[in-house]
Amino acid sequence: MQKYLGRGGVVRGEAYRGRGRYIKGPPRNEIGTRGRPPPRNEIGTRGRPIRYEVGPRSRPPPRYDVETRGPRPPRYDVGTRVPRPPRKQVGIRGPRPHRNEVRARGPRPRRNDKGIRGRQKAVIIPHRNEGVFYAKTGKEDVILTKNMVPGQSVYNEKRISIPNEDGSKVEYRIWNPHRSKLAAAVLGGVNNDIWIVPGAKVLYLGAASGTSVSHVSDIVGPTGVVYAVEFSARSARELVTMAQKRTNVIPIFEDARHPGKYRMLVGMVDVIFSDVAQPDQARILSLNAEYFLKIGGHFVISIKANCIDSTKDAEKVYEQVRNELRENQLKAREGIKLEPYERHHACLIGDYRVQKKQNK
Repeated sequence: MQKYLGRGGVVRGEAYRGRGRYIKGPPRNEIGTRGRPPPRNEIGTRGRPIRYEVGPRSRPPPRYDVETRGPRPPRYDVGTRVPRPPRKQVGIRGPRPHRNEVRARGPRPRRNDKGIRGRQKAVIIPHRNEGVFYAKTGKEDVILTKNMVPGQSVYNEKRISIPNEDGSKVEYRIWNPHRSKLAAAVLGGVNNDIWIVPGAKVLYLGAASGTSVSHVSDIVGPTGVVYAVEFSARSARELVTMAQKRTNVIPIFEDARHPGKYRMLVGMVDVIFSDVAQPDQARILSLNAEYFLKIGGHFVISIKANCIDSTKDAEKVYEQVRNELRENQLKAREGIKLEPYERHHACLIGDYRVQKKQNK
């Protein structure tokens, strides 16, 4: 065994003047030098009794040895603990009740797949705008359009089926004003007609995914046509999917700023609805009106004030757009705000190139 000694180290009483090197010393437990210390639990050395009879330094037995403490009992043994009952075992807690099962508080009210409570009968009333209907179901009053494709929904909207006397059913779709600015204008109470009637030809600018376009398709019916223009590729894919089931919708994937690119696809129309959130949306409407809107036709434009100029007051922005349209022979007859459905939005309804009556 080697022992390291520093400067001035001592080995068995003799001074060593080396400068830190290894020397070979006697073994640590050699008899007569230092000796091995007695075992800790040996009798006669320190007086402590032997803890385990196996030996002075043997390991303790396992915690649950059979000879000492016995085997560990199982967690839910029959003789030690009561087994945990299953959650749905009959006789202890009982089976979970069905969702429509009669309970202490009474049966759960049933709802049909159309969204209106099944026990309430909806009353359908025609709106003053042709092709639009009112539904009174007790607590809520909604506007509807007759579904052109019965049994199909476009954006998971609710539907109402009304049986006829001959046994057939007529299905209506609820028009959500929070997702359609045109529906918000109708619910807001426009005094005049929106000019979108059955059999009309409509040019829809800013069709998006086809939420409002589908309701316009219901209004114009199979005898009308809806030209839906959308520039976003992702929204245009959803628009094409919707148009596959509605034969009166023609989707056009093009920029509304350049109406000359799709002039070969669109004929003369009766109404133009513009929902393009751009600063120059008045100019976009004017360009499309020059190409496609017939003389004496009508237009409906949705104005977003913050998109045009966020620093000005909304009323001033509305008046600015009205003046720009007047310069391009688009005269607004009526304007209405879309609150509370849309904030800082307004809708203008007017005519294009109205001929003055000659006095005889």
